[in-house]
Amino acid sequence: MYDIIIIGGGPAGLTAAVYGRRAGKSVLVIEKNSFGGQIAFSPKVENIPGTIAISGAEFADKLVEQAMALGADVELEKVVSVEKTDAGFLAHTEEGSAFEGKTVILAVGVKHRLLGLEGEEDLIGNGLSFCAVCDGAFYTGQDVAMIGGGNSALQEALLLSEVCRKVTIVQNLAFFTGEKTLADALIARDNVEVLFSTLVTGYESEGGSLSGLRLRNDVTGEETRISVDGAFLAVGLMPENDAFTHLAAVDERGYFTSTETCLTQTPGVFTAGDCRSKTIRQVVTASADGATAAMAACRYLDSIG
Repeated sequence: MYDIIIIGGGPAGLTAAVYGRRAGKSVLVIEKNSFGGQIAFSPKVENIPGTIAISGAEFADKLVEQAMALGADVELEKVVSVEKTDAGFLAHTEEGSAFEGKTVILAVGVKHRLLGLEGEEDLIGNGLSFCAVCDGAFYTGQDVAMIGGGNSALQEALLLSEVCRKVTIVQNLAFFTGEKTLADALIARDNVEVLFSTLVTGYESEGGSLSGLRLRNDVTGEETRISVDGAFLAVGLMPENDAFTHLAAVDERGYFTSTETCLTQTPGVFTAGDCRSKTIRQVVTASADGATAAMAACRYLDSIG
């Protein structure tokens, strides 16, 4: 039995593992996909204190290496349920494993939000992508669209503008919600066009692959279309908390309602990172949550002997 089971291997979960191990507790981190969470897809991260610039993938690798060097165990499996037992908690995975722990930290992160348009899911991997770092090179010399106007969208569009013939940014608002420095850098590029106050109303495809976008200007109502070889979605994220709502309450958007203390209504269960209701979702706030949750778990463990 582990002292702490951490579900999720992003910055929150891995930081919790570091703090748990430094406190002398046995720790298991269970991650369903790849360690690092959303930060692993960022081509360049410049807001981590003490680090001028680093790729998200490199940062994620360093976090995993640090946690494992301290003695944390890691498993690549998908936790589908957690049950309360007399001894603590039992985490069941889709792969058929069951891991026992005295405490649980839910750091399950978030997933990409879709537009909900007809045929959308069928186009994922067939011209529709979420990750310019992963898939941008496939569109070298071609025309692509970036749907969204936040930091993630702007960072990815900058990367795409370096390899693609043209990048069209489709933003539903009349302004970018991302950082001004990123927006200014994009607007200055000759191969970038920005369509503000514009909604994607449909996808067009040929041979099962994306070929174009149907658009509507939200101010004038004008409907147009653009031909693209690929499109990248960056329209927000949503929590993956459904399997754990019997342990931790959620708000109307599905985020855990725990405060900055990272406590839940279930003794021995804590939350951390982007899956928690909070004002700011950044790598530093996720790591701060991880540290807070781990120390809270340690205090709980010490209290029960």
